[in-house]
Amino acid sequence: MSDLVKFVQDEFVAKKDFPEFNSGDTITVYYEIKEGEKTRTQFFKGVVIQKRGAGITQTFTIRKMSGSVGVERIFPINMPALQKIEVNQRGKVRRARIFYFRDLTGKKAKIKERRR
Repeated sequence: MSDLVKFVQDEFVAKKDFPEFNSGDTITVYYEIKEGEKTRTQFFKGVVIQKRGAGITQTFTIRKMSGSVGVERIFPINMPALQKIEVNQRGKVRRARIFYFRDLTGKKAKIKERRR
């Protein structure tokens, strides 16, 4: 059964080439929004809090600060509206899911940059 599911995923789901990113990285996601007849591109820039799932069911959560309010958004990696992903900064974190980042404010909420 799993072979059949894998076959269908490989054959019928269009793969997009996005750059590799992990939790702690600051990324910009460009996605398409439909408003009636018109479509426009909007971006969401923030820190990746988690990546979850595998294959076509993979999702990632991004958190940004809008004023003094934290905003989180979950994006499926295979969402047709996703146009491109840019990695702005690589972050150095020790965990795969950085939910503790929600409680940090000020200088503590800064993630160190990972060197190459």
